[in-house]
Amino acid sequence: MSGPLEGIRVLDMSRVLAGPSCCQLLGDLGAEVIKVERPKIGDETRTWGPPFLRSPNGDDTSESAYYLSANRNKRSVTIDFSRPGGAALIRRLLANCDVLVENLKVGGMKKYGLAYDDLRGEFPGLVFCSITGYGQTGPYADRPGYDMMAQGIGGIMSITGEADGPPVKVGVAINDVMSGMYATVAILSALRHRDRTGNGQYIDVSLLDVQVGWLYNQGLNYLCSGEAPGRLGTAHPNSSPYQAFPASDGYLIVAANNDRQFERFCKVAGSPELLGDERYATNPDRVRNRDALVAAVSEITRTRTIDDWIESLSAAGVGCAPINTIDRVFNDPQVRHRQMRIEMTHPLAGDNPIDLIGNPIKFSETPVSYRSPPPIMGQHTGEILQELLNIADDELEALRGQHVI
Repeated sequence: MSGPLEGIRVLDMSRVLAGPSCCQLLGDLGAEVIKVERPKIGDETRTWGPPFLRSPNGDDTSESAYYLSANRNKRSVTIDFSRPGGAALIRRLLANCDVLVENLKVGGMKKYGLAYDDLRGEFPGLVFCSITGYGQTGPYADRPGYDMMAQGIGGIMSITGEADGPPVKVGVAINDVMSGMYATVAILSALRHRDRTGNGQYIDVSLLDVQVGWLYNQGLNYLCSGEAPGRLGTAHPNSSPYQAFPASDGYLIVAANNDRQFERFCKVAGSPELLGDERYATNPDRVRNRDALVAAVSEITRTRTIDDWIESLSAAGVGCAPINTIDRVFNDPQVRHRQMRIEMTHPLAGDNPIDLIGNPIKFSETPVSYRSPPPIMGQHTGEILQELLNIADDELEALRGQHVI
C-alpha cells in the first residue's frame, strides 16, 4: 500500500529538530523527502552526543542518537547554497518539489536569493514553510530562538516543577517537536489549498507562537481568572486527585479525576471516610482542599505496591499508571504491541539493525511506512542530481571541484 502523501516531494533545508521532525513525519506519511545539508558541515545534530550509533566492531560512528531520532525516510544531498552554483541547484531541484521547509534566521534565505518572494513567481505552486524562534515579524524577529528559550518566554517553565522548587523545562525539546507538528498540519493544509487552486503559499511558524498556542487550559485559567498559574508538580490545576502518589516501592499516577472515579478509588482503598468528608464531595471541593486530600491519599497509597494498586484500580475502572523510566517504556507490552519500537538496517551498523521510535499514527488504508534509515551526510547527492536533474557525470565532477556539492 502507498502512503497518503505518495507523489509529494519535500525539500528539507532545515536542521536540528523542529524542521527535521516535521519532514520525517511527512516522509513517514509517504512523501519523498530530500534533506539538503552543507558540505562538510551537515546537520549539526549528527555530532550531538554521546550516545552515537555503533559500528559492527563496537566503535562510535559519526551519527548521534539525536540525529537518528528525526531523519528517517529521507535522502541526503550536500549542496553549498551559499555559492551561486549551489543556489542555482536548489532552484533546479525546486522545479521537481512541492514543499520547501527551512529554519534559517529571518532573512537567511534572502541572502541566497532563495526567499519565498524570490521563488514564488517561478514556482507558483510551491508551499514554503519557515520555522524560526519568534516569527518573521515583531520586536524579537531578529533574535536567535531555541526550544528552551521559547519554553521560558512562553510560560511552560513557570508551571513545570514542584511548587517549592525552581522552574523546570520539559525533559525533551517539546516545543521543537510541537512546532514540527504544527508545521506539518500547516503544510498539509496548504497542499490541500494548492490542489484546489493551483496556488502555493508561505507559512510562518514560530516556536514562541506554538508555545503560547499550546498553553490551552492553563492559559485560559489565567485569561478567565486574572491569576497566573503556578507550579503544582504532577498535580492537575483543575482536577483532584490526579497526580503521582507514593507506593511502597515507588510512584504511580492515580487519575480519580471525576466524582465516579473518586468513589471507586475510595472503595478500592477501603477508605469510606474520604467519601463521607464534605470537603471532597465534588471535584471543585477536592481542588479547593487539594493539600488535605493529597496528604490523606498519600498515606493510603504508600501502604501497597505499585503493581498491587495498578491491578486493583484497573479492575475497578480507575485511571492509573506506573511512572516508567525510559528503559521500561520500550519494554512495556502495550508499547511493543503498538510497534512504537521499530528496527531498521543502517549502512554504518552492518548487519545489526538499529532501534528507532515508531510513528504513532495508525491508518486503516494507507499505513505509515519505514522505507529508509536516517541517511549518511551526502549519501544520495549524485543519485538525486542525476535522477531529478539528469546531470551528467562530468558536470557532477565539476560541481565537486567547485565545492558546490
